[in-house]
Amino acid sequence: MARISKTLILPRLASLHKASVVSASYRLPIYQRPSLLSSVASASPSRAPARRQPELLSPLQVNNILGEHEFTLSLSGLDHEGLGSLVGLHSNQLPSNTPSEDRRAAAICLSGPGALIGVFDGHGGPACAQAVSQRLFPYVSAALLPQRTLEKLEVAAEAGDTVPDLVSWLGPAGEVPGRQWAERRAWSLRTFWQELLDLETGEGLPPHEALVTAFKRLDLDISLEAQVHSETAGQNRLARRVAFSGCTACMAYVDGTHLYIANAGDSRAVLGMRTANGTWLAQSLTNDHSAQNERELVRLQAEHPVKECDTVVKQGRLLGLLMPFRAFGDVRFKWSLELQKRVIEESGLHSGVATQPYLFLPDYHTPPYLTAEPEITYHQLGPEDRFVVIATDGLWEVLHRQDVVRLVGEHLDQAPAIPAPPPNPLVCSLTLGDMLQKLKARREASENPTGGDRNSATMLVRHTVGRDDWGGVDPQRLARSLSLPEDLTRVYRDDITVTVIYLDPNGFNRHQ
Repeated sequence: MARISKTLILPRLASLHKASVVSASYRLPIYQRPSLLSSVASASPSRAPARRQPELLSPLQVNNILGEHEFTLSLSGLDHEGLGSLVGLHSNQLPSNTPSEDRRAAAICLSGPGALIGVFDGHGGPACAQAVSQRLFPYVSAALLPQRTLEKLEVAAEAGDTVPDLVSWLGPAGEVPGRQWAERRAWSLRTFWQELLDLETGEGLPPHEALVTAFKRLDLDISLEAQVHSETAGQNRLARRVAFSGCTACMAYVDGTHLYIANAGDSRAVLGMRTANGTWLAQSLTNDHSAQNERELVRLQAEHPVKECDTVVKQGRLLGLLMPFRAFGDVRFKWSLELQKRVIEESGLHSGVATQPYLFLPDYHTPPYLTAEPEITYHQLGPEDRFVVIATDGLWEVLHRQDVVRLVGEHLDQAPAIPAPPPNPLVCSLTLGDMLQKLKARREASENPTGGDRNSATMLVRHTVGRDDWGGVDPQRLARSLSLPEDLTRVYRDDITVTVIYLDPNGFNRHQ
């Protein structure tokens, strides 16, 4: 049989994002948000109806909420090539949206060595993050495969035989898509490995190139699938919902002592290292792709005419709207205006693409403005490297990387945190009662700094949501935050997703 047709016409990628949707990428920066201590009741009655103060949750209720999406996995007994440096995973999520727009996934490459672990921060809805969490790892695995294995896959597919899975899932990867939608995705993946066969890669692409190729190809397929008519209206709506929403992605590929981090967006990965004297150090493995990154600003401005210098980034956002400068989906920032108009006319304004009339942004002249190309970081693992923390920006908006590494390190050691000094009454406007309450809370925290959490990701979520002014956990603040209704929760925090990858210090020696 002939190869799968590759004659689809892809107009120049360009587009805008969902202007009508308020989500993670459109929220106020952390420094502009109201303090949780000025509670819901402080809202002006003349501007909003009075709200009933939510009932404070009990410690048991707090623990139940924090533990609902907890995931723990031991890898020590798993016999698979390239996993010798891995001990296990701790992961957790705390939604702010309903449903959460974040996703996470972990898998091993079945036809090759190594493990894949990632977090995916969605915006404009969960559809894109859902799709990328399910599809990215098979694309990465395919790009890493040697030519002879790709040929076996193609022979099986051509004969109508069952094609082996490219990955084995270790952790959550979202819901399984329906049969027709799964077939459509499998068709796109097959086209990808056919093109890899044409490249005659021999032993497969090097990891750096494989990661970049997989990211860019999946984003291209998401775009193509939204342009092509399917057999059912449901498939068309789903494909366009995925393409018009968006997500950032941060993932690790671990093969023995080789650690690769691929990042597109503003999630982060941090390496926790134990020094010779027993202290913990944090090493950043990613850079934010946002207005806070000067290199990203220079890159964006260099890709567009000088006359757009003042409009490409406005108020710290891409075209004044989108916070991350790299993301999957978000075809409004990638498609031409002509293509957007055609697809919108075919879809209808209320066909799952948007809940309000479609809005075209001003100053949209030379798309694409957004890319899914990841930035790759390589690190050679050594005995001092003990864990990697990958998390969406909901964590990093509150906790500094050094605090994260210290907390996980102390959790790993099961040692109490070093208590911070008590507040100085000469510089803090606190009453004696306030001081006694703070000191009591700090004493309780120093006796059990992790809140009793066996899962380090849960412990980090607890510290993120309940963090007090001195770096500990305020139980009342934690309970109050978790008691808020969804519309107010979105004001104070984002969805939070954290995965801690534990490394075996002895695994370094086994790979020498």
